[in-house]
Amino acid sequence: MLPEQGSVGRPRLYCGQACRQRAYEQRAATAKAGLPGDVVLVSRAELDGLQDRLYQLRCALEDAQTLLTEKPTKAELEQQLAELVRSTGRLDRLWVAERSG
Repeated sequence: MLPEQGSVGRPRLYCGQACRQRAYEQRAATAKAGLPGDVVLVSRAELDGLQDRLYQLRCALEDAQTLLTEKPTKAELEQQLAELVRSTGRLDRLWVAERSG
């Protein structure tokens, strides 16, 4: 979601021209293929990368769960927390929001 702007007119839907262009390309590709508007298209490489990162995150969470049963030291907990943060990468950049209007 974009932060509120102090300007007049319609609220912004995109953070910039590049995002607007990607959204247009997405809508054009789905319309051309006869797909519903709520379909999200990603390349095989993007999907593979996301699945790899999610697998790494799952493994790091399982390692943390195992570590908690072993009475870990503070240093071990800190190391595991750092691994969890590393394994998420920048998953927050993959946020998909529904278009308004």
